[in-house]
Amino acid sequence: MEYRQLGACGLRISALTLGTMTFGGRGNFKSVGDTDLAGARRQIDMCLDAGINLIDTADVYSTGRAEEIVGEAVEGKRDDVLIATKVRMPMGDGPNMAGLSRHHVISGCEASLRRLRTDHIDLYQVHEWDGLTPLEETLGALQHLLDSGMVRYVGVSNYTGWQVMKALGIAELRHLPRFVSQQIYYSLQERSAEYELIPLAIDQGLGTLVWSPLAGGLMSGKYRRGRDAPAGSRHVTDWDEPPVYDEDRLYDTVDVLVEIADEHGVSAAQVALAWLLTRPSISSVVIGARTDEQLADNLKAAELQLTDEECNRLEEVSRQPLLYPYWHQRKTASDRLSEADLSLLGPYLA
Repeated sequence: MEYRQLGACGLRISALTLGTMTFGGRGNFKSVGDTDLAGARRQIDMCLDAGINLIDTADVYSTGRAEEIVGEAVEGKRDDVLIATKVRMPMGDGPNMAGLSRHHVISGCEASLRRLRTDHIDLYQVHEWDGLTPLEETLGALQHLLDSGMVRYVGVSNYTGWQVMKALGIAELRHLPRFVSQQIYYSLQERSAEYELIPLAIDQGLGTLVWSPLAGGLMSGKYRRGRDAPAGSRHVTDWDEPPVYDEDRLYDTVDVLVEIADEHGVSAAQVALAWLLTRPSISSVVIGARTDEQLADNLKAAELQLTDEECNRLEEVSRQPLLYPYWHQRKTASDRLSEADLSLLGPYLA
């Protein structure tokens, strides 16, 4: 297992992270997975044996049950793993049981610590934007958690580029904690993160963790043009993440994935994960699986080395059109582009 720096901070994390949205199976999360405690213990042991040192969860996953399962499953192994969790989503019907107010951030962390049966959270991530709470208030609450030892690093998830930059600017101006990482959706199925979020991470020294790297299974090779979705698929339920806007490009990408996978004698899922591990700013790719067999297959992606030619084939088939002002910069600014700029524009210039 390769270990990578989490952005500009000193923490080193495994290139693959165990995701736990499949743990618990409560409410809407039932369609994602229903791994129980025994299953979670098996999966965590598999990941530890493979060298994974980070487990990612969230308070909202199965309304707290996923955190409870993680807490029980890592008893006696807490020193061997880093735990990341998140706060922001509704955890009840009360008016202050959602958002990123000082009240909810601190009380949410206290509740997560109880469920996780630990005295600290290694990476505490704000799960989603809250446009009604001043960033100074949110960052001040995170400062309190850091100062108290309840949290060791803080990160952000699902923010736009301008929202992350505003938070980083306020942090510097007010001497408040700076996010060390972002957790974002990014896959061969949907590469919109490359417009702003990946260049931002390169420029600002943020680590990037990727959620749903297989696009909810769409990049597993099981979804093919003209065929029915696999039985039990979350995409035949009300779960609509991620949305698909261009089916032709989706299936063209899967065709190339399967071709490369066949050439290596591996699964399409392994190829999709290995491609992400070649992308700039990526610290770790979060993998979660309904079954032990799926997890075992995904873990092998850490060993798969793709050639430059294979990466280029995948890049070309999944490439999205340049939005403004990027197409204008490609034409008129190509003589003065930074590393961050080239992470998006480089292939178009080539």
